[in-house]
Amino acid sequence: MAHPNTERLTEYWRARAGAFVAPARADIDPMDFVDILPQVLIVGRREAGDLPFRLVGGLIAQLHQRDLRGVNLLTLFTPPDRAALRLAVEQIRRRPEPLQITGEIRSDAVGGAVGLEMMLAPLVGADGEIDRFIGLYQPLGMTARLMGRTVSELKLHSLSRSGEDGPRLRLAALDGRRIA
Repeated sequence: MAHPNTERLTEYWRARAGAFVAPARADIDPMDFVDILPQVLIVGRREAGDLPFRLVGGLIAQLHQRDLRGVNLLTLFTPPDRAALRLAVEQIRRRPEPLQITGEIRSDAVGGAVGLEMMLAPLVGADGEIDRFIGLYQPLGMTARLMGRTVSELKLHSLSRSGEDGPRLRLAALDGRRIA
């Protein structure tokens, strides 16, 4: 079950997409979700698969205690998590659908970890290609647990496309007979 803010931005993305595969960047109006702007982010996409921040909400910058514009989103995650996240983002670029990320925000403070839910959804640029992703960075606990320390890393727990309700049925055969 997604956080209400995550559901809100996901539904906004779906409404703006309409019959198209993904909404155009120009169709996104930040005034439609002004109360969650401190948690909103936009990342671009480079050919190397990097995801540089283009826009970072105030809460995100405050937690990381720096301006993240230009920083590769993947570098905020633990090194073992980066490849899986890069692959998931490429999948939603090819088959547009919001991506839900669960994990935790970690600091160097003793016991300094807070649950995290993040959403990334593709946006179509002026050239008709998906070149950016809008997202939400939703802490799932009291950020005071980080004790005012800088976030040291994000730890990935799970990735799921928001359109997935569970495993999909696939055609299977046993001894040449179709069984499912």
